[in-house]
This record gives sequence, structure tokens and C-alpha cells, in this order.
Amino acid sequence: MNRRFDRRFWDEGIRYLCGVDEAGRGPLAGPVVAAAVIMPQEPRINGVEDSKKLNAVQREKLEKKIRERAISWAVGVASVQEIEQINILQATFRAMRRAVAQLQPAPRYVLVDGRDFPRFERESRVLPGEAVIGGDGRSYSIACASILAKVHRDALMIRLAEEYPVYGFERHKGYASREHIAAIKAHGPAPCHRRKFIRRFVEQSHDGQQSLF
Repeated sequence: MNRRFDRRFWDEGIRYLCGVDEAGRGPLAGPVVAAAVIMPQEPRINGVEDSKKLNAVQREKLEKKIRERAISWAVGVASVQEIEQINILQATFRAMRRAVAQLQPAPRYVLVDGRDFPRFERESRVLPGEAVIGGDGRSYSIACASILAKVHRDALMIRLAEEYPVYGFERHKGYASREHIAAIKAHGPAPCHRRKFIRRFVEQSHDGQQSLF
């Protein structure tokens, strides 16, 4: 990945350019996680890429370098309960706001991966920014955020796997794999499952007679 996309903002004098991305919008279980990061123009971290194109070992190595070199970085989380109450989009925005709110110094411009741009405020000031479709593959700052968010959420799901070992969260991280769906059918949903999400995948309980819900 080159940094041409971000460079145009740096060239305009925007020193604290912030990249924001999420992990976990689609899974059937676990929270949604967002990361926000302000990276320096130099030195660049080689190998930074959309987190989905990296394996776990690559992500973990890069995540450590990003944390070490970032001007500022933070992670925000929205719980399963929040996802169920306010829907996944609004919960994702809430996680993003929580991440951005922790950054010191405050960002001057915010790049968010995707089609939607939530409202960010710091010190009674609305932060300018834009949504970038495919941003984790175009923007260096967003790609760094995507790695931070993915590594953080994967670690949360591994901890959930220890609490609920029958579901195999350490392998599929809560996504709708055959293994995961079969485990839900066999054991029913756990408190960490997004029940509104799994209704479309699982309609009958393990005895085949009644709804899981």
C-alpha cells in the first residue's frame, strides 16, 4: 500500500489525520470493536495492508509496531447488548466515537472506512472528515486502524472461547461458520450471541421441536 491517499491531507497541513475502522459488524457473537489512530508521516511501517488480507501472525506483528509508532491510538467497544438495543450500525458508530474520544491530541480530520460517516465531537467542536469506500485498502491510516481493531477483537473472542468452549470462538471469531451454526443448534445461544443476528441462521433448537428464542 502506498500513502498517496493520506499524503494529500498531510500536504494540506492536516497534521493529526485520524483513520478509523471497525471489526465485527457481521458476526453472530461478540462485540463490535472500532479503532482510531493518528499516524506520523514518517517513518512508514512496511507491510501495512487491509487487515483482511493479512494472516494472524502478520497482523499481530504490525499491530505492535502501529502502537509503538502512532502519535495516538485508541480502541472503542460496543457490547452485544448495545448491538441488540440500537442496531449494529449505530453500535458501530458508538464504538467509533468511543475510540476517537480517547485520542490525544484530538484529530483534525477523520477518515472512516465505509459508506457512512458518523458525527464526531471533541471539546464542543464537530470534527471534519469523510467516509472512504474501501478505505482499508486505500488509506494508510485506515489500514492501521483496521489492524488494531481486528487484533483487539480477536483477542476478545479468544477470551470468550475460554468462557464458552463449546462454540469454537477461537477458530471462527463468532462468524457464521458451519461449525458455529451447528454448535448453536446443539447447545442453544450463549449470552454473548446476537440473537437478532442468529434468527436467520438458526430457527430450531437441538430437539428440532421449538425455537431457540
